[in-house]
Amino acid sequence: MGSLRSLRLAAGSCFRLCERDASSSLRLTRNSDLKRINGFCTKPQESSRAPSHTYSHRVPLHKPTSWEKKILIWSGRFKKEDEIPETVTFEMLDAAKNKVRVKISYIMIALTVAGCILMIIEGKKAARRNETLTSLNLEKKARLREEAAMKAKTE
Repeated sequence: MGSLRSLRLAAGSCFRLCERDASSSLRLTRNSDLKRINGFCTKPQESSRAPSHTYSHRVPLHKPTSWEKKILIWSGRFKKEDEIPETVTFEMLDAAKNKVRVKISYIMIALTVAGCILMIIEGKKAARRNETLTSLNLEKKARLREEAAMKAKTE
C-alpha cells in the first residue's frame, strides 16, 4: 500500500515539473514576434493600408407579409397582430416557422394515430358482421354471374 502512495507522489511531482517546463516554453513563444507557418518561422507582415471595406454589425430586418404575421402569432411569439413590429429579424421569423412546423408535425402524428385506432375499431366491427373482403368478393362475383345469366336469357 505504501509503494502505491509513493508511486502516486512521484508521478504527481513529475507531472508538475513537466507542466512548469511546458508553460515556460509557451511563454517564450507568446512573447516572440515570430509567426510559425508550416514549420517555417517568418516575421509577421505589416499592412500599411487600412482595410478597404468596413463591416456594419446591423442585423438585416425583414418586413413580414400577412402570412408571416399569422405564423408569428401561431408560434406564440406575439399575441395579436397589432403587437408585431414593422420589421423583424430573419432569425425570429425562422424560429417561428420552425415552431409552427413542429406543431403541425405533432398534429399530423396525433391524427395518424387516431386514424389507425379508428380503422382498427371499424375493422373489428366489420369482422363481427362477417363483412370480410373474401365474402364481399364472393357476393359480387355471384351477383355478376346472375346478371350475365339474365342477359343471356333475354337475348
